[in-house]
Amino acid sequence: MSYEQLDRWSEEAAVGLADRGVGESSVVALVLPSCPEYTVLYAACAKLGAITAGINHRLTPLERDRVVTLAQPDLILSTADLLDRRESAELIQPCGYVPADSDLADSDLPESEETEAEVLAGLRVVGGVVAPLAEDLDRPICIVFTSGTTGTPKGAVFCGRQLQFICQVDTQHTWNSPQDLGLHSSAGTSLTHLGPMTKLLGNLHSGGTSHLMKKWTALGGLEAVEQFRMPVIAGIPTQLALMLHHDSFDQFDLSCVQAVIVGGGPATPALITEARERLGVPVAVRYSCTEAGIGVGTSFQDPPEDALESVGRPHLGVELTIRSETGELLAPGKIGEITLKSPAVMSGYYKDPAASSAAFWPDGAVRTGDLGHLDTAGRLHLVGRSKEMYIRGGNNVYPMEVESVLSQHGGVAQLIIVPRPDPTMGEIGVAVLVPSDPLNPPTLEELRGFAAEQIAPFKLPSELVLRDSLPLTPMEKIDRNAIREEL
Repeated sequence: MSYEQLDRWSEEAAVGLADRGVGESSVVALVLPSCPEYTVLYAACAKLGAITAGINHRLTPLERDRVVTLAQPDLILSTADLLDRRESAELIQPCGYVPADSDLADSDLPESEETEAEVLAGLRVVGGVVAPLAEDLDRPICIVFTSGTTGTPKGAVFCGRQLQFICQVDTQHTWNSPQDLGLHSSAGTSLTHLGPMTKLLGNLHSGGTSHLMKKWTALGGLEAVEQFRMPVIAGIPTQLALMLHHDSFDQFDLSCVQAVIVGGGPATPALITEARERLGVPVAVRYSCTEAGIGVGTSFQDPPEDALESVGRPHLGVELTIRSETGELLAPGKIGEITLKSPAVMSGYYKDPAASSAAFWPDGAVRTGDLGHLDTAGRLHLVGRSKEMYIRGGNNVYPMEVESVLSQHGGVAQLIIVPRPDPTMGEIGVAVLVPSDPLNPPTLEELRGFAAEQIAPFKLPSELVLRDSLPLTPMEKIDRNAIREEL
């Protein structure tokens, strides 16, 4: 799809949406895979002043119903097969629904699954145009939903002002030089994720080419990098690890790669080191949360140890603080809750004023729910989620701290620490591990001995469980809740 086609088709789709009653402040839910039609419909909604609520199509019907109930959309755009999987079909009755319509298919649509192309074709009014909106940077553009792995999902609302700031900062931190703008990139996560939902504007401004994958695979990711000579590999740690460990990795010509950017989850020192060694390029890490929009990171010019030891420093315009439970600012070295303040932070949670109030400190800083500390150089060190912390024998244990060390063991491909109840200690840690060599996995004693000089004994896992793989959330992150429930 060309830029001209995106502009024209989104204009024509906007006319079709307007004919169905969509206008300024309407909420349109997109339940679609990562496909060109998604971007066209997102742009069409923006041209009308409507709010796009991206709902991950990989959610279970029950999970999706919760999000639909929260968003209360005026219109749902989806394919018949996805909606057929809904358990509570009655939830769609208050909403409009544009189904697939094969009679309206258009031959100049981009190649895609027929049903998604038909959804777009059913909306387009060929040759139609909509009146330009008056500029209003405080007009809501999108709702980005939290993953919901720790409870009921919430919808973070972003306006034009936040998206503008996010795109300006992201462009400065993503590319090595202005000459890299306009090159090929890949959207590895669902388009409903914070990154695609808030950075589409920046991608369009750069003039680059985005390659969409309906279902990301390590092989598909490697093929795209080689075929389109992508200068930057960007994704979440799980995706980077799967590509590096793919059986065919060494068969690909990845000489085009100039850098790697990893975010959306903790990247272990072992993973960063492996990426540097196998690709021969610098690796930058990113940290933020849905509510903050943008946060901190390392740059390609930083000393190599920065990405190994920390997640870097705040991006330009971002204020990073560590606070106690009462909001007191903590000195370097003290562990507390990470808070972020910038023009990028969400306006609030959609139709949830109580949760919105609880998400901010009085000065406007967002409470991330993550724990960490600053060093004297201003770098942020992650410790873990406050909800992931457990107490063993009266001592606080932060799983991420332990995972970052144990993951450097050569026998570990993937590892996560989760607690389980214990009659004596209250809670103990269980290491759930995918071994590098299934025929020769590390033992619990080997792991404890490996980390003994860096981690206090009470923090080390008391049990070991071996797995072929670890469950993932729809956002491709390791599903801690699922693992805890299994144990």
